[in-house]
Amino acid sequence: MYNRETGAIAAACGPPNLPFQFNSRIPSQGESVRQPAKMPEQSNDYRVVVFGAGGVGKSSLVLRFVKGTFRESYIPTIEDTYRQVISCDKSICTLQITDTTGSHQFPAMQRLSISKGHAFILVYSITSKQSLEELKPIYEQVCQIKGDVESIPIMLVGNKCDDTLREVQASDGESQAKRWKCGFMETSAKTNHNVKELFQELLNLEKRRAVSLQIDGKKSKQQKRTEKLKGKCVVM
Repeated sequence: MYNRETGAIAAACGPPNLPFQFNSRIPSQGESVRQPAKMPEQSNDYRVVVFGAGGVGKSSLVLRFVKGTFRESYIPTIEDTYRQVISCDKSICTLQITDTTGSHQFPAMQRLSISKGHAFILVYSITSKQSLEELKPIYEQVCQIKGDVESIPIMLVGNKCDDTLREVQASDGESQAKRWKCGFMETSAKTNHNVKELFQELLNLEKRRAVSLQIDGKKSKQQKRTEKLKGKCVVM
């Protein structure tokens, strides 16, 4: 897993208010100007959007996390939304997870999901190099719509790590995550490997507000430190 804050990489398949500053400097001709991240309107919902090609296991990951179930059959999704109640600094908040279509037939819907999203999970299958390639235009669109994405939680996820027919090595996913400066993790919705940990790590990347998940009643030292500094936020 690649942590974009520390630059450290762990075993991939192992267990904010934004401070905007006005820059009065006039850029020189031809110089690109990096725009601050464009944030959605304030809401009691914390919106996570899941993107990826068809069949990579987006719905399976979401269903495993929200309902604790796994379905063997593949049912194409247009767009589904799941909700989980969480507590943030003693206030009620809804974790809203949008499971998007793997088809490219709904570009307007994709743009709307990006504009409304607070955090993003980009999923590929470790059995398909093509599924990783298909995430690149999606990431580029997130950058185009959001502006500076370094302050936005993004996780690159290699799903189906239980499968022996691997086409994408963990090192390939880690390298891509480093280029995008986002988090990285390999998961298996089938075996429930790293599923809760994925959502926890995504929320750990959030610096604009205090959001966190409590996993199996145990908190890491980093979680305890975050809770002490920012307040306690757990799934109800």
